[in-house]
This record gives sequence, structure tokens and C-alpha cells, in this order.
Amino acid sequence: MLQSWRWFGPRDPISLTKIRQAGATGIVTALHDIPAGEVWPKAAIAERKALIEAHGLRWSVVESLPVPSAVRLAEPGHERYVERYQESLANLGELGVKAICYNFMPVIDWTRTELEWRAPDGSIALRFESAAWVAFDVFLLQRPGAEAEYDQRQLAAGLRYFEALDAAGRERLIRTVAAGLPGANEKGYSLEGLRNELERWQSVTPEVLRSRLVAFLKAIVPVCERHGLRMCIHPDDPPRPLLGLPRIASCQMDFDALFEAVPSEVNGLTLCVGSLTAGRHNDASALVRHFAPRIHFAHLRTVLLEDDDSFVEADHLAGDANLIDIGRVLIAEERRRRAAGLEHAEIAMRPDHGRVLEGDIADMPGYPWLGRLKALSELRGMLAAIEQLT
Repeated sequence: MLQSWRWFGPRDPISLTKIRQAGATGIVTALHDIPAGEVWPKAAIAERKALIEAHGLRWSVVESLPVPSAVRLAEPGHERYVERYQESLANLGELGVKAICYNFMPVIDWTRTELEWRAPDGSIALRFESAAWVAFDVFLLQRPGAEAEYDQRQLAAGLRYFEALDAAGRERLIRTVAAGLPGANEKGYSLEGLRNELERWQSVTPEVLRSRLVAFLKAIVPVCERHGLRMCIHPDDPPRPLLGLPRIASCQMDFDALFEAVPSEVNGLTLCVGSLTAGRHNDASALVRHFAPRIHFAHLRTVLLEDDDSFVEADHLAGDANLIDIGRVLIAEERRRRAAGLEHAEIAMRPDHGRVLEGDIADMPGYPWLGRLKALSELRGMLAAIEQLT
């Protein structure tokens, strides 16, 4: 597998030199300074690619080329954003950057309620606590109709959590959820701003959103096929409805429907093991077997599930998903592709959401230096052992 590292560009405190010394050979990045909906110019792509290659690395995956909200909402004039997306894809393809990770999650991207949960060993992890989420949704955001989406036990737990928060705690929870995380609204939301944004989505059902995703893919697939690109949809994180919004990339049925509607092989999946494992309805080992030919990119991480559908980011080899089994399936899939003479046989992977260790560089939640260095080392050893023993 192509061992990669997510890099947030020249302003990232974790340099390309550090990344190369960590053992990664691929870089997962994006042109983060270009607003969603604008074209990625060839010159900017070429400059970023040259910088990466000057350090002996390869730009393996774009994460992400954002899909503007106007496309998800099918607002008047959204077609021009699709055309710009097509142009960006063509520019990437012509310059040899062939895999694009994207998501179709509305309003908020991956969501947690705590960014600095302290583990027993003293490391810091991301956590989603169900009671905290109910406290935010029902008692802080006061979203209309929210109470009807939770049972009495959940509401009672959320109320206890809310009442135990002081003013600083309430502000921290609002900032953690509503301010957005990487990939979400760039400037974040105030509570009022989030309420206003949710209003725009009142009529969007899962069926409507799915139809818009299919229409978007049908518009861009010809460009991808012409330039040898692969689109890799990221699962919903967590894979469950949030804030009354539709989630359409959360389970096997969702992905089966998507690949049936758009059967082109360029329409593929980012296997984010942690995102999928955060839903009890998902078996990551079964999913990787079912969708192996569609997997073009992998986030090899996992989570520890708790009794009330809460979860915490685990050490990479210590969570509820069996990453060794998943790695075995992915390596077997790569071998199958090589034997079939397929052009894109290699699957890029990266560690994701590492824990913050003492003395770490941790400017971006979920993306510390030492925590991911530890994770990549573990994954490299795991994959080397699988290669030797299978």
C-alpha cells in the first residue's frame, strides 16, 4: 500500500522533511487557500506538486476538493459550480494527481463533542459523547423538533450534562461543534448562524440529497474517465443523522445504492475505518470485503465504542475494528489488481486522527505530529508483516 500523510500545505508546522523522515512516500493534501467553488488553476496545482516532489514525495490523493453547498442544495446557478469542479478535475488529471477524496455531508463535516479528552495514559484524543451532543442540540442550539429525535433516557442524560456545564463549558461545547472542524464551514458558525443554515435544509430528505449526489457524479464522471481520475467518497462521520440533516453515506445500503446508480469504476470509496466503526450497524471487516474493488483510498484508524453510542478515537491498533484483518484484505485487493493489469493497483492509505502525545506538535485537532508518527509506524509494521506472511 502507498503509505501517505495528510499535509495542510506550506503553513503546516509539520514539514515535508519531517513527513519523509517518518517513512511516508505519499502526500494527501489540497489547495486549502482556494475557496470552495473556485477553480483550481493548473499553475497552483503544478506549484504544489513540484514542492512535494522536491522533497522526494508524491502527491497521492487530493483531500479534499470541496463540493459547494450550492450543489448539495441545487440552488439556482449551481451548474456553474459543477462546471468549475469539472475544470479543477481536468487540471488535476492533466498534471497527474489522480485520486480525489470528497464528502457530501451537509452543513457540518466530521463531528466531535470534545477535542481534548484525556486518556488513562495521559494522551489526548477526540471524543463524541452522546449526552454532550444532546445537550448541544436540544438545550444550547434549541433546534426545533430536536427533542422528538431522542428517547427519554437520552434527554435526561443530555439535561444532566447541560446543567453541569458552567458558562465556559457551554461556550467550549458550542465552539467545538458549531465552529466546525477541518472540511466544515471555514469560519465556523455561531448558534444563530447554524440555526439559519439548518433552515436552508428543511426540505432536503435523504432521497433528495442522494439524487443530487448522483446527479453531481453523473456530471463529473465523464471528466474523470477521460483523465484517469478516481473519486473516493468519504463516509459520514459519525454515520448517523445529526441536527435533523440527511446522511447518505453511512452504511452498506447507502454505498450499494450509490454504486448501482453510478456504476463507473471511477466512482469509489474512501475506506475510513474509524468513521464506519463509529456506527454499531457497520462491520468494517465485512464492508472492506464487500467493497474492495471500489476502495481507492483508506484512512486506517479506529474507535472505541461505549454503551450509549459515544465513542473515542483509539490507538490505531487498539480499537473495535480489526485493522490487521482489514489490511490483509486491502493487500489482497492490490495483488488482484496487479494480476489483472489494472492501471491503479496501489491503494493509498494514511493514519488519521492520532492521539496527542507529550511534547507533540498539535495545531490542528486530530492531526498531531507524534501521535500520527506513532500510528504510521504501527501501520507500516503491520502492513510489512502482512506482506511477508500472506
